[in-house]
Amino acid sequence: MFMYQAQPPLEFIAPKYNPQFLRLTHLLLPLWMRAQTSLTKVEAENVETLVDLYSQFQAGKIRFMLAFRHPKTDDPIALGYLFSRIVPEVARHKGIKFTAPVHAHCIYDRGIPLWAGAHMGWILQYLGGTPIQRGKADWTGLRSARDLFANGAFPMAAAPEGATNGLSEIVSPLEPGISQMAFWCAEDLQKAGRTEQVVILPVGIKYSYVTEPWDAINDLLTELEVKSGLKSEELGVRSEELTSSTQHSALSTQHSLYSRLLRLAEHLLSIMENFYTKFYHCKLSTNGGAELPSDKNEAIAARLRALLDVILQVAEDFFKLQPKGSLNDRCRRVEQAGWNCIFREDFKDIKTLSVVEKGLGNRAALEANMRMWHMRVVESFVAVTGSYVRENPTPERFAETLLILWEMVTRITEGNTSRRPNLGKQKANIIIGTPISVSDRYSEYKESRSGARLAVADLTKELQVSLEKLI
Repeated sequence: MFMYQAQPPLEFIAPKYNPQFLRLTHLLLPLWMRAQTSLTKVEAENVETLVDLYSQFQAGKIRFMLAFRHPKTDDPIALGYLFSRIVPEVARHKGIKFTAPVHAHCIYDRGIPLWAGAHMGWILQYLGGTPIQRGKADWTGLRSARDLFANGAFPMAAAPEGATNGLSEIVSPLEPGISQMAFWCAEDLQKAGRTEQVVILPVGIKYSYVTEPWDAINDLLTELEVKSGLKSEELGVRSEELTSSTQHSALSTQHSLYSRLLRLAEHLLSIMENFYTKFYHCKLSTNGGAELPSDKNEAIAARLRALLDVILQVAEDFFKLQPKGSLNDRCRRVEQAGWNCIFREDFKDIKTLSVVEKGLGNRAALEANMRMWHMRVVESFVAVTGSYVRENPTPERFAETLLILWEMVTRITEGNTSRRPNLGKQKANIIIGTPISVSDRYSEYKESRSGARLAVADLTKELQVSLEKLI
């Protein structure tokens, strides 16, 4: 019921770093990882670079931010293992002594405690994290993050993609906030007469299965086929194909599964297109009005782009928003508009409101939440290309694509997407990239407003390229 009732505005969760709580978290992390995630192992490459940056940070020579890839919600667990286990081990091997602990102040989405539970806000608070409300100028959150970047006891950590995209091998378009914050840090240091250099460190995170989960992939694909209403005789043919193919080669298995995946994608697209055309009176302008490509993957991609656009318009029309910018930008504006209807300034003193006013407020919150549902469907697909599996039909790409489809189907049929299917044990590979100097670009940034905008855009572009190279 929480999101269906009008409430006072969201309060800022001030960071309250607690060293005892961090030690307890590091101690319990392996147990938490085994119990709450599919991760069994975390590996890292080029850790020496991170060790060197921590050494310089503790020596007062630099301030830096880890800009990490964010494919899934397990990323903070993997990074916590990196900080608590791998970095100290590599430092000892190199003979470098740190002032314990190795940690980072994370910047997190203020919405996380809403869907993950209030306890998660408490955990992040006492780990020294600071929240940001996406989709609006959250000056309180920005001031807190800016102060921690320049003066915090630890480096910063943030995901420049802004949200998970479910895909280990595709980087979503980056938001410029990380670059802007880095330049603010350089500005704050200069004003204070400090000599530290400001650096952004790209960090890649990629997941792989310990054992190829083809059986689990087949089972999940079958479940989605049944739920989406594909005919039983079609399922029987595909099951026979799979049984026959596994007797011959893994390549045949992949071909069979891929054919089924394409059929499922086309079927779900048709269902969703019919739904939004019939009940929301949307006009689908597929492929800009031109004929669809003959290639099935390209045709699916064109249809998906058109569908995502009209789904977002359903939410935007309700909130009177113009469809400007990328899908990510539009999702953030819809989310903030919905939150404005749920977490209201005029409900600060809710006890003074009449029963009628509360009832109308709850009605507005319910309708806003229903419109935000459409945005959540789009949010799951912002990085889907239509050719991700075809380009490299690994079990990881099959699984990631199927889990995105599962999230959409589950959002429609049940609503609760928190319990994702576990297709098998995984390991995380963290790749430390090459540091990017922000201080070297600061002279360009401070020249003029246009120079600042260009500097932020250029830094964001370089960070995007750096993260893509780490895949």
